[in-house]
Amino acid sequence: MRRKIIAIVGDNRIEKNSVAYNMAFETGKMLVDNGYRVQSGGLGGIMEAAFKGAYASRKYREGDTIAIIPSNNADMANNYADISIPTGMDSMRNAIVANASAVIAIGGGAGTLSEMAYAWSFKRLLIGFSNVDGWSRILANMSLDHRIRYENIPEDCCYGVQSAEEVEKILQEKLPLYNKYHDRIVF
Repeated sequence: MRRKIIAIVGDNRIEKNSVAYNMAFETGKMLVDNGYRVQSGGLGGIMEAAFKGAYASRKYREGDTIAIIPSNNADMANNYADISIPTGMDSMRNAIVANASAVIAIGGGAGTLSEMAYAWSFKRLLIGFSNVDGWSRILANMSLDHRIRYENIPEDCCYGVQSAEEVEKILQEKLPLYNKYHDRIVF
């Protein structure tokens, strides 16, 4: 059975041992502990902390961290990236990052906002940390637009969380419900 890939997105630059760093580390570890692979833009900050957390899992195995790199240089990925996919697409690669089974945002600026918007448009499960400054806090517990993505999920939104344990619970409860895939823009 193919393991699901969960994307973690957020600030490229954060202080080590900050709340955001610790949330990314703990979430990356929890994901691998629960049999998921972790995907990100593969650079520093939240992305590196999440991959480092994945490595800390007792269940970690090579291939659990996937970096979608903005440049053509695979070596640009952080030291915890097992698979480095150089896209040469700069920030446009955010759409690829967001096309995971679920997207977890931790803080973030404009790049994270674009990943959250892509995840929403792609009908992915979207989770945002509400205890970290940035777009994840602003959009936590909100719908990103007026469209009904899932008739069977009346509370569909960017689910707000404050811990890796809360992320785990939402993934267990909600991920099976988020089973549609975006195939084109419909007018």
